[in-house]
Formats: sequence, structure tokens, C-alpha cells
Amino acid sequence: MKTPLVEMDGDEMTRILWQMIKDELLSPFIDLKTEYYDLGLKHRDETDDQVTVDAAEATKKYGVAVKCATITPNQARVEEYQLKKMYKSPNGTIRAMLDGTVFRAPIVVKGISPCVKNWKKPITLARHAYGDVYKNVELYADGPGDAYLVFEGADGTVRKEKIQHFEAPGVLQGMHNLDASIESFAKSCFTFALDTRQDLWFGCKDTISKTYDARFREIFRQVYEKEYKERFEKEHLTYFYTLIDDIVARVMKSEGGFIWACKNYDGDVMSDMVSSAFGSLAMMTSVLVSPHGYYEYEAAHGTVQRHYYRHLKGEETSTNSVATIFAWTGALRKRGELDGLKDLVEFASRLEQAVIDTIESGKMTKDLALITDMENPTVCNSRDFILAIRERLEK
Repeated sequence: MKTPLVEMDGDEMTRILWQMIKDELLSPFIDLKTEYYDLGLKHRDETDDQVTVDAAEATKKYGVAVKCATITPNQARVEEYQLKKMYKSPNGTIRAMLDGTVFRAPIVVKGISPCVKNWKKPITLARHAYGDVYKNVELYADGPGDAYLVFEGADGTVRKEKIQHFEAPGVLQGMHNLDASIESFAKSCFTFALDTRQDLWFGCKDTISKTYDARFREIFRQVYEKEYKERFEKEHLTYFYTLIDDIVARVMKSEGGFIWACKNYDGDVMSDMVSSAFGSLAMMTSVLVSPHGYYEYEAAHGTVQRHYYRHLKGEETSTNSVATIFAWTGALRKRGELDGLKDLVEFASRLEQAVIDTIESGKMTKDLALITDMENPTVCNSRDFILAIRERLEK
């Protein structure tokens, strides 16, 4: 390696797998260079979450990052870890700083059939990674009163819209987005569609949200017609917009093989739906692509808390490490492409093939054994699955 990857370590069982992957599948085979940041919850608390900001800035410097799953604390986690405060999602912080779009696609293997029988090809979810409910402001109205949406312009003008007259207690939420971020989202989606030669579908709810969602629809239209329409037509690719509910109906009846662009919350929910329907959350690639040329690869699932508590008790676990391995291979492949290292690109592809071949040979973790079409699969514990991949990789 010429240039280091930005390495962001994480929490709980995925942190354990992270070290196993490095020890067994990476360090023995490649000259692994990383700039390390510990995004484990305790260290984030010690640094007042400055480490997350530093990791994002390093990604801007080096261009490629790989991230382990991390905890976004709720009140129970604040008490468990004795935190100073309830920190925001590290993913949300990083995504906002990098101004990117998250692309997630299922890892398809023989023997794991999608729940939706007509899905023949992977469906890639493109999730806008800024704003909406993830940067909201909330209030609890504890009694009667009036709520307003107010905008004070820099020129002194004030615009005011009444939201609701409360006769009794209720809740309020304010959301925002930015034209520049929506435009970056659109450009990332169109560019990724051209790079992967897939059609692009986009849907939101502009019939109800006639200003907010309509702005997304309009910016996508402008960007497409101005910069991408001719290239799409030349490659015989299609872009179309329709309502999110219509998109969902079309997706369920499709064969797959396209990119589905979603607003932030829609993408959060629908990527879990698609990954689960294809097999498992642990069988999903995830990459944040920024129009500024930054790439951050991660697993699309959580920290596997239940398995971690069993691990701490010395009990055996069978935790699926595939998505975490593919986060590493994605980052290594991109680093190799950017630095002109053909061998590193080839290694990433060989490691991915070793993972797929291991599963298709019948060796897998318990979550996959429960849903496979194969008869009598071999259920491996967490370490033995990684060792089986290493054995195949060496061959």
C-alpha cells in the first residue's frame, strides 16, 4: 500500500470481529497501512466525540475510509456506559461532514434465496445522508398554545406559518434540508448509475409535501436534464421519478437490478427491508460516496449487542462477519484503484470470492444456516467461519 486507509474501529461484537478479520484475512497477505481512530463509545465519550470529527477530517485528507459498526446511545446506553451525554449518531456526523450518499446492495450467494421470489438481481439503495429527521429539532408542547414555523431572513424579513393550535399537550418537530446537499445527492446517484450501468428510480411524496419533497423532485429533474440526460440515453439507461408508494409497489414486482434513490429516512428503512428480504442485514455492502471524491465503507448493520454479552461470558457465538469483511474489501479495492495498485484490487476481489465460495460450500454462520436452501449446512462459530475463509483464500 502507498496511502493509508482511515480505519474507524467500533463497538461490541463487531469490534471483536474487526480484529479477527485484520489478524486472519488482511495482515498475513497485504502490507496493511491505516490511520487508526477509535470510535468505540468509551473513547468517544473521553474525547467529547471529537474523535468522530477527526476521523471524518482524515477521510477528507486520504480519500478512503473503512468503518466498524458503532453504538448510537439511547438513555439505557448512557447509563450502561456512564456517558457525559447522549451523543448523536457517529454515522450521521460523518455523513454530514462528507456530504455524501450511502449506496447499499445485498451480497448475493447461491443457496440464500430472496423472500421476494421474482427478485433475480440485487437492488441497490441510494440513501441521502444529510438532514431531515436526523438533524431535527423537537419540542414537547406541555399545554395549550400555538406553534409557528418562523424564518428570519438575513435582510430582516420575517416569514411565519402557523403549524397548530394546541388545545392539549402534544409534540412538535422541525426538519430541514439544503439545496446544495440535495444537488450533491442527485449527482452522486446519477454518477453511480452510470458507473454501474443501472437504471435509477427516485420517489418521495411531493403530492403531500408540496414544498419540501417537491424541492427534491425539482432538483433531481434539473440536474438530470442539465448534466446527465444525454449520457443516460447514450448508455440506454433510464431515470424516472414517481411517488414513493408507487415506487414501493414497482420494486416488489420487479426483477431487481436497478438503483433506488431514497430520502434519508426512507433509505434507512427501505435498505433494511431490502437486505432482510435478500437474506440478512449482515449480507449487505454499504459505501458513502461523496461528490468531492471521498469514500467511506462500512457494514450496514449494528454492533450485535446480544452476541457481545454472550462473548463476554465466554460463551460461543456464531456472528456473521460478511458485511464487515466486504467493508474492508471495498475500501482496499478503492484504495488500489486510486493508487494504481493492481495487486491490491485483485486481492480484494479474491477475498470476496473466498467469502462467497465458503458459504456456497455449505460453511456458514447460524443466521444463514437458518434461511439457506442447502441441506445439512455446517454451522461455524464466529472465529471458525473466518478461519474457513482464510483456508479458502490461501488456496
